[in-house]
Amino acid sequence: MAPLDDTGLDDIGLDDTGHPVPVPDRVRRVVSIVPSLTETVAVTAPGLLAGATAWCTHPADLDVPRVRGTKNPDLRRIAELRPDVVLGNTEENRPADVEALRAAGIAVWMTEIRTVDEALASLRRVLTEACRVPVPGWLDEASRVWAGVTPGTPRTAVVPIWRRPWMVVGRDTFAGDVLSRLGVSNVYAGHPERYPKIPLAELNAAGADLVVLPDEPYRFTADDGPESFPRTDVALVDGRYLTWYGPSLADAPVVLARQLAAARVR
Repeated sequence: MAPLDDTGLDDIGLDDTGHPVPVPDRVRRVVSIVPSLTETVAVTAPGLLAGATAWCTHPADLDVPRVRGTKNPDLRRIAELRPDVVLGNTEENRPADVEALRAAGIAVWMTEIRTVDEALASLRRVLTEACRVPVPGWLDEASRVWAGVTPGTPRTAVVPIWRRPWMVVGRDTFAGDVLSRLGVSNVYAGHPERYPKIPLAELNAAGADLVVLPDEPYRFTADDGPESFPRTDVALVDGRYLTWYGPSLADAPVVLARQLAAARVR
């Protein structure tokens, strides 16, 4: 990485999108506008986190200024927090907001994560290059755990993430890769869209032997969701382990395997 100037205080790093990001030699203040990345920083180096979104719920005792949501961040408030770097994600955050922050002279490090391997590599770079902290033990443990994952009994599933209208996991998604590694094949993995809207009747006729219902972004519960799939096994899973990339990665294979094995017919 080449220095911005002869002071050596800033280096130019390339984020996951290949965009050059000037990062101070020592990072003191980080604002995260992605819940997964907020937890990543808060667990690894809690003193760095200067702001997060209203959707950042982990760790449970997180006490930092809030900057609204992932899709409508308060750009003025973010600037007031004087971050050395803002952490974002291409799926979670709007390009217009990212460009507005950069136009204001704020360094924004964007992640782009669609597989477990990409998550492990991206988080390593976020922490060491964007935040200037050592690789934490939980990340090494997550890498070890996922390298040893053995797929369970093969299942074919539909994975709704919303209802009214029904939306499902489609192609090239992190959640889809997580399930694939656990032996669950996504019926809509070949769909042209990443999160297509599919009528309920079509979901029930898709030929799946399993329906995976996470509790986020839509909060599916035992009383809200399974009744729509009366002839198929239904697994209620913790959305944080299915869709978040961060400290939860270390426990995700065991937690999800247990929840998938508990699938039952309505």
